[in-house]
Amino acid sequence: MAILERWEPVIGLEVHAQLATNTKMFCRCKREYGASPNVHTCPVCLGYPGALPVLNQQAVEFAMIMGLAVDCTVRGLSRFARKNYFYPDLPKGYQISQYDEPICEHGKLTFLLDDGASKTVGITRIHMEEDAGKNIHGDGNESYVDYNRCGTPLIEIVSEPDIRSPEEAHKYLERLKQTLEYTGVSDADMEKGNLRCDANISIRPRGAAKLGTRTEMKNLNSFRGVERGLMYEIRRQIKLLENGAEVEQCTLSWDDHAGETRLMRSKEEAHDYRYFPEPDLVPLIIPDSQVQAIEAALPELPSAIEERFSKQYGLNPDDIRILTRTRELAGYCEQVIGAGANPADAAQWLQGEVMRVLNEERENITEFTMEPEQLAGLIDLVATGSINRNTAKTVFDRMLEEGLSALEIVTRDDLGQVSDAESIEQAVRMVLENNPVELERYLRGESKLFGFFMGRVMAGTRGKGDPQTVKSALQRILAEMHPGA
Repeated sequence: MAILERWEPVIGLEVHAQLATNTKMFCRCKREYGASPNVHTCPVCLGYPGALPVLNQQAVEFAMIMGLAVDCTVRGLSRFARKNYFYPDLPKGYQISQYDEPICEHGKLTFLLDDGASKTVGITRIHMEEDAGKNIHGDGNESYVDYNRCGTPLIEIVSEPDIRSPEEAHKYLERLKQTLEYTGVSDADMEKGNLRCDANISIRPRGAAKLGTRTEMKNLNSFRGVERGLMYEIRRQIKLLENGAEVEQCTLSWDDHAGETRLMRSKEEAHDYRYFPEPDLVPLIIPDSQVQAIEAALPELPSAIEERFSKQYGLNPDDIRILTRTRELAGYCEQVIGAGANPADAAQWLQGEVMRVLNEERENITEFTMEPEQLAGLIDLVATGSINRNTAKTVFDRMLEEGLSALEIVTRDDLGQVSDAESIEQAVRMVLENNPVELERYLRGESKLFGFFMGRVMAGTRGKGDPQTVKSALQRILAEMHPGA
């Protein structure tokens, strides 16, 4: 865009990720999405007087895992604070969070852009906090509050202002979501509210060092929404500055349906929340031995798996990006390869027929019923020439329906590939004899009819003819009929 040749966006993201714990942050209430309103509540998460919070140990461990996964330092001492504000979904009138002493700080996240370039974004901090409830507004003047979500464990991941475009923001969020899922600390499902994003945006003349006035944008609830919202706000700020006006510091809400922002309030500063130490929780002390144990147990992270898929299996970057999107898909792919399938063939089948079924059935790979060994067996039959690719697709569908192996279906249904030259030649001559009009047109120069003959021969062999053998025989016999064709 021409305007971005003159102006440079400066973007920082604040990502809230719900932790995949069994219970809430400071009480034993169950953490469950989609439950009936207000069934998972207690005096602690509802803020009754005298009810004291007890810290969820699993939430602390999950926060440490994510911090170490993005190269943060885990602080040996961190504290909780009260963030004071009043809203109907916050029954205590304050949120237990962390302020100046977060559990993790000074990390980074590296990812690839579409052009293959590597980008690194600094992570300022990761801190723990509890979620608020959920406001539900009716059609009239009535509003309701569901407190089930109140007290759900969160980590807030705050980036440095290192992002320079909406596209970079999208890629950053994709990698962050992927890392959350690979480590198992969060379901990271934006549709369920497991992952929510706020963005801080400012612009400055390209090449300038001084930062512009920033605005904060909330309600960015999809990756597409993040890109659209950021681009809208960048254009809005540029238009203001180029018309001689000023950008006012404020908080905006993104309306994805209308494709525009709405003013929520003037931007708060930290002092507006009157942070002070949480008196009901002691400081959190984490020994080095615990940090070392968690670091040693970290799973293989996305960047490491991508590098290994490239070096070990020789797959291209586009295949790797798709096949490592989730840890489960990457694991399934490795099992198929481990069962004997050629890596490139395994990648092709996974991105083709397997993805087709998953998309049609709205499933993920963990629900896919074909065992990796079964898919490897099918791939092997194609690789050895026992069946052709078209027949293999038919066998694939029957395998899903019946649960049998590829070899069992091919043997039972007589689907083995016909590749002997004599049988193929007979099939070719029969097709040419039965289609004299088309043959005459081909010999007069309509070369596109070659595909017509190929299709008829393949149909005549019930799809079992080896396509390359059929093509060679057809070319040879037509050449004999008309040497110059």
